[in-house]
Parts: sequence; C-alpha cells; structure tokens
Amino acid sequence: MASSKVTPLSGFPELLPAERLLELHFLDTVREVFELHGFAPIETRAVEPVERLIGKGGDADKEIYGIHRLADGEAERPGRDADLGLHFDLTVPFARYVLEHAGKLSFPFRRYQIQKVWRGERPQEGRYREFTQADIDVVDVGELAPHFEAEMPLVIAEAFRRLPVGDFRIQVNNRKIPEGFYLGLGLSDVAGTLRIVDKLDKIGPENVAQLLVEAGATEEQAQACLALAEIRTDDTSFVERVRALGVEHPTLDEGLTALAAVIDTGRAVAPGVLVADLRIARGLDYYTGTVYETQIVGNEEWGSVCSGGRYDSLASDGRTTYPGVGMSIGLSRLVHLLISKRGLSASRSTPAAVLVAVTAEEDRSASTQVAAGLRARGIPCEVAPKADRFGKQIRYADRRGIPFVWFPGARVDEETQVAHDQVKDIRSGEQVDADAATWTCPDEDLRPQLVQTS
Repeated sequence: MASSKVTPLSGFPELLPAERLLELHFLDTVREVFELHGFAPIETRAVEPVERLIGKGGDADKEIYGIHRLADGEAERPGRDADLGLHFDLTVPFARYVLEHAGKLSFPFRRYQIQKVWRGERPQEGRYREFTQADIDVVDVGELAPHFEAEMPLVIAEAFRRLPVGDFRIQVNNRKIPEGFYLGLGLSDVAGTLRIVDKLDKIGPENVAQLLVEAGATEEQAQACLALAEIRTDDTSFVERVRALGVEHPTLDEGLTALAAVIDTGRAVAPGVLVADLRIARGLDYYTGTVYETQIVGNEEWGSVCSGGRYDSLASDGRTTYPGVGMSIGLSRLVHLLISKRGLSASRSTPAAVLVAVTAEEDRSASTQVAAGLRARGIPCEVAPKADRFGKQIRYADRRGIPFVWFPGARVDEETQVAHDQVKDIRSGEQVDADAATWTCPDEDLRPQLVQTS
C-alpha cells in the first residue's frame, strides 16, 4: 500500500494518554455526582431523522452532519440514510427517547447521559465538531414541579466543586422575564428582540440599541431592553430593580417569581454560586422557562462551559406533553481549555503504579505471577516489555511516570537462602522487601493524580 501523509482533522480533537486520564477523571467524577442525586444512566443512538433535528433547534446548513453510505443505489431506497443526521446535542434525542419509551419509564424520570455529539460549525479554540457532553434532565408527565429548576444548578455546582476548575458562577435567568418585559413594552417580536440583545457581548450596547431601532423599537424601548439586560445580582434584589423599570405584564410576573425561587434555593444550599443574570437567554428555541450558563471565574472569555434550561413542549406526542429541565456540561470544551490554558494534566501517562521487572526472559512467568497478585488486590501494574538491564527498565518506568519498580527475587537471605522480592520507589531511591500478597501502594500513587504542568 502506498504511504500517505497523515494530517489532523480540524475540530476533531484527540488527547494524549495523560490528558485522556485527566478527562476520564472528570467523567468519573461527574457520573458519581449524578448517581448520588439519583439520576439513571441512558444512552441514545447517534443519529436522528434530520426532520426532527431541524425542527428542534438545529440548522441543516450550519450544524447538522448528514449520514449517507458510499454504496450504489442508496439514494433510491425509501427511508435512506440521507434522511438521518448526527445529533448536535443530547436533549433532542432524549426527548425522542422519552416519547418512544414512556410506557416503560417511571415519572418524574431523572436521567443522565454522557455521549459524543457532532456540530458542523467552524472550529475554534474550545469549540469542536465532535465533543463529549454530560447531561442531566428531569421530565414529568403534563406538569413539572418548579423545584426541579432550582435543583439542576445545585447538582452541577456539586460536580464542579469536586473538579479542579477553581471558582465558577452559574448564571440564571428565566425566559419569561424578557418575554414579559418586551411584551409589556409593546414589542411583539420577542424572539427577534432576544436574538438582538443576545449580541451585547459581541457588538456592545450602542450597536444593539441601533439594531433594535432598525427592527422597529423606539429609542425608549431599546434603552429599556438594555437596562433589563444589565441587571445582575446574587440575591433576589433583581426583582425590585426590574420593577423599578416600570414595565408590567403577567408573563413577567411569572418569570420573576420563578427566578427568585431558584436564587433563594441556591443561596441556602450553595451560597455565592448562583447569580441572577437577566442578559442570559440561550440560543436554542425550545427553552421556555429557567435558563442557565456557567462560567469559570477568571476565564470568562472561555464562555459557558455548562448550560441548559427548562423546556415545556420539546417532548409531545400530540396527546401528552412531557415537560423537562436539564443542564449539559461541555466536558470536552472544559477539559481542553484546562489543559491548554492552565496546564492541567495527569501525573503519569499510564494507569500503572508498578512496573514489574523481568530478570530474564525464561523467568518472565515469575514476574507475571507478581503482577497477577498485585492486580488481584486492585494495584494497577504492567510487566516490563523486555528483560533489559535493570537500569533500562527503571528508565522505562520513569518515562511513563510509574513510581514503583518491582524486582522478583531481588534479595536472597544469607541464612535461609530464601529469595525475597523487593520494590523500589524510583523517585526517592528507597528499595525494600515486599510481598505481592501484602504490599500496600500509597493512596496518592495508586491512581494518576491531577497536576499542573505549567
């Protein structure tokens, strides 16, 4: 076969072993927290009908990857693969999953889902075409209790507190607040107004005000929209600040009450984490109530690393509606940014804590038995690939960050002539007698640790 040059594909990141061990630590931590809160795991298929994806917040030209085979004649086959696309998030396939399996689920249904998703957007730092998301959602039949909207960010906060991300803030809003506010102002194009105001961080307030006026708002209405978007508090004082703007509407009242309940719960359980930010809107059009975005303090330029919201009509079969609320951690985005911006990695490039040396190839079975004994007691290890000089075997371990090297039969008792195994900490040089049935690996060395490399 002719050789060909291997080039990376933009937007499809691959991690080195130490970085992947870091990512797995994040995944394990998140999964543990989700299960502690009673969320059950599911996995959905990677593809959905394109019609469903487009109808639920997708964009066929910009986001969705279509599926097709390279075989002849597929285009003429009914129900062809060309009608399928890779899912761009986990919420849309979850809504379909609920409809398809409703008769077998117990409601309210609490689920978590950790899977790859695909988006056909322009790759840039922290944004990829293939990445992993970790979602939690609660759905119910007909009505969803509002307390679930307060629970979601608290679960995420617990997961983030266990991870080396530093300080973070979960920004919370309720879509009914801007909707009711705009309607109270006399602006009927709520979605259009939201889209314009959502550009504040990119183009600034003056340009946003100009776009609002061009869209039909008066100068006074445009300034009121900007005033609403500037409100940000870590308590319920946002309610008085909105009231002071002099706009009234029943939908606005509903949104203020709902958001105040979320913020109150957050202050009681996780003080300082939740912030009411009335600029937050979220782009997908299926959100109908509370919406969330999460930023890492000091790295706000990264944007949101965890987001979500409430959706009331995403899952409906025409007779029954299954409203839900959920949040999604952009695991790949978060991990890659921590690696590239903070130099975070794992302390070694292998799970192995011990390298079992091989004295001679004819004695490899002795080393294999030692490794089996260590693994039976939960100590990760590998056997040296070659019976090289011990100095080379130690260097092999050192290059991979393996802290201990085990030498079978390294010391012979002068009186009894019994051979004893020894284990060496290659960092300190200390070498002691050891038995694979009793030796204890220090807790801090048993698994790779998270470290900063720069």
